[in-house]
Amino acid sequence: MRLAPLFAALLLAPLAAPAQAQQAAPDSGVGQTYGPRLEGFAYPFPTAEFAFTSQRQPLAMSYMDIRPERPNGRSIVLLHGKNFCGATWETTIEALRDNGWRVVVPDQIGFCRSSKPQGYQFTLHQLAANTHALLNELGIRRAVVMGHSMGGMLAARYALMYPEQTEGLVMVNPIGLEDWEAAGVPHQTVDQWFASEQRTSVESIRAYQRSTYYAGSWEPRYERWVQMQAGMYAGPGREQVLWNQAQASDMVFTQPVLHHFPEIRVPTLLMIGDKDNTAIGKAAAPRELQPKLGNYPELAPRAHEAIPNSKLVRFADLGHSPQIQAPQRFHQSLLQELSALR
Repeated sequence: MRLAPLFAALLLAPLAAPAQAQQAAPDSGVGQTYGPRLEGFAYPFPTAEFAFTSQRQPLAMSYMDIRPERPNGRSIVLLHGKNFCGATWETTIEALRDNGWRVVVPDQIGFCRSSKPQGYQFTLHQLAANTHALLNELGIRRAVVMGHSMGGMLAARYALMYPEQTEGLVMVNPIGLEDWEAAGVPHQTVDQWFASEQRTSVESIRAYQRSTYYAGSWEPRYERWVQMQAGMYAGPGREQVLWNQAQASDMVFTQPVLHHFPEIRVPTLLMIGDKDNTAIGKAAAPRELQPKLGNYPELAPRAHEAIPNSKLVRFADLGHSPQIQAPQRFHQSLLQELSALR
């Protein structure tokens, strides 16, 4: 999948010098705007790019590769969610690195610092294959795969596709623990998803994160992640960013992984904030159905029962992003469980 070095250098040359963040309009509520590849937003660790060809086009996948001072001999891959980026794993990276893990954190194609292709068929299988190619490029033959939100769906698909290369699977509040379409949520076209993305504002992002990610609570440190998403949505690459986001929504809605949970053959850890209520397409569902969707206290035990050799860890008071909401408590539990996940 690799491009010849010279071709890759020529291809990526226009992207090598990131644009500076710019001040947004005073009444927009967005502090700064960022480029289509999140140019101008600071990542917590240095990033590199993996150049490869997929679906007959050259692409660049941004990633962080963090190595510990005292390696424990194990590697872990962190997969972000739809409204997240590799950068949002910041405190998790630090906790893992300080405990000897090599940590690889990609931005998936269509997201954050990676390429935003105009014509691309987004599938969990494709994103998993892209991630596998990156790990091969880095010489990592076996790793724990950990995913949050949409990344949890992707991590499950990766474990199903590459069980020999997957030391263990960790899913943190994964979406897709229910089949929304089968439950009665109406199907939407990509154009409809795109129209929904166009209505997104900094206020709607903040309100959604408060109610869903943090169980109704708010701390000033959360604002950084609001501005990251809002700044890219309002930036010069807005239309293409939103189009790829719409394609991603269609992907997670139409490609449920839960039906394959019984086929997972690697040790699995589910880490769930019970106050989560995420359900893709919930707003378009019949009003009487909406309260029944995204019920994680019911969905998590059901997933645990379906996945062989799995363990469920629950945080009764936390929302969709427990690793951000309560990092010390979350990481203490994570590190303890990882020591036994083999």
